[in-house]
Amino acid sequence: MIGAFIQKLKLIFADGNLRKRIFFVLGALAVFRILASIPIPSVDKLQLASFLESHQYLGLMNMFSGGGLSNLSIVMLGVSPYITASIIMQLMSIMSPTIKALHTEEGEIGRQKFTQYSRMLTIPLAFVQAFGFLMLLSRQGIVGDLTMFSFIVNVMVVAAGSILLMWVGELISEFGIGNGVSLIIFAGIVASLPTTIGQVLFNFDMAQIPTYIAFIIVAVLVTAVVVIITEAERPVPVSYAKQVRGGKSYGGVSTYLPLRVNQAGVIPIIFALSIILFPQMILSFFQGSETASVADMASTILTYFTNPWIYAGVYFVLVFFFTYFYTAVTFDPQSISTNLQKSGAFIPGVRPGAATAEYLGNIITRITLVGALFLGLIAVLPLAMQGITNNGAFAIGGTALLIAVSVVLDIVRKVDAQISIREY
Repeated sequence: MIGAFIQKLKLIFADGNLRKRIFFVLGALAVFRILASIPIPSVDKLQLASFLESHQYLGLMNMFSGGGLSNLSIVMLGVSPYITASIIMQLMSIMSPTIKALHTEEGEIGRQKFTQYSRMLTIPLAFVQAFGFLMLLSRQGIVGDLTMFSFIVNVMVVAAGSILLMWVGELISEFGIGNGVSLIIFAGIVASLPTTIGQVLFNFDMAQIPTYIAFIIVAVLVTAVVVIITEAERPVPVSYAKQVRGGKSYGGVSTYLPLRVNQAGVIPIIFALSIILFPQMILSFFQGSETASVADMASTILTYFTNPWIYAGVYFVLVFFFTYFYTAVTFDPQSISTNLQKSGAFIPGVRPGAATAEYLGNIITRITLVGALFLGLIAVLPLAMQGITNNGAFAIGGTALLIAVSVVLDIVRKVDAQISIREY
């Protein structure tokens, strides 16, 4: 296995085009890390660290910003506005047949227009999020007293940083390997590993060695399960009718339609976190109100929101629901049935048309149950691990692990494809 890995590395660096793409990705990510280390002025770092620890929504935003939020850098929003814009556009494709046609029926040009609309929507969202975050942080005393002019300048800088990061992600997608936005998030996750490992080593206790060994075993098993479920698919056999034209026969071949078990990816977890943690952000805003009754009410409600059992239960249910919801948005059995019928293909033993759509719908409903349970358990696993070990460093699972696994698998597939092209 090691020999095969070394041989693949030799092939990668022997290919000039692939080598340039890899170095471009590394250079772009280095620029991103430099930007993430440039803070905006007047930041109380101790207050900020305490605030981030008590608000998991901001912890998620910190991950999407690649750690930029942890020191209030000029890219503190990361690619969050672009992700939000993409989700809004996908939801709008349900309500608008025109947008749906752009995304699914008009080919590459339609997808480019769809992406362009997402970019345009990112701009106002970046300004709104920058204003909201800076206002919230000012109320918490994390950002010092700013004049109106200074506040507006900070909003413009933070919004511009997010838009710049979106552009860097697009450049990585075009001139590098893999999806640029996903790689930026992945870089932020990886960048936090040295700090986590340093905390574990600093607090190392010989009496906790069995706990460390158990954690390593659980981490390997969980990662293996995530890889298996992420790659798992249900093949649906498809046959093409044999046609004879001009003495030549066409079709008559059999293939399969792959239906992924985790059709929705990591999006349901992001949806669920936004729904369950956004009220916490609003309540934290009102917690600093000068009106005592409003501040007390916000604190009381926030206590229920931060109860670990209530939070974990609601979180699991929301992830489960949004997995089915997002799968219904992105997977259209009727459209697939129509396309199969137009191309002269059919599922053996199933009539074309409505019967095929119903058959595919039933299959996706059953396998989505497995995907929804998997995503729900992975989402609450960090809470369970943290509760068992009383150590946040052992909180394996969640969005970070899913994104890391998805990005690594995507890069491996694309590198293998480039190597195969070179060999041919």
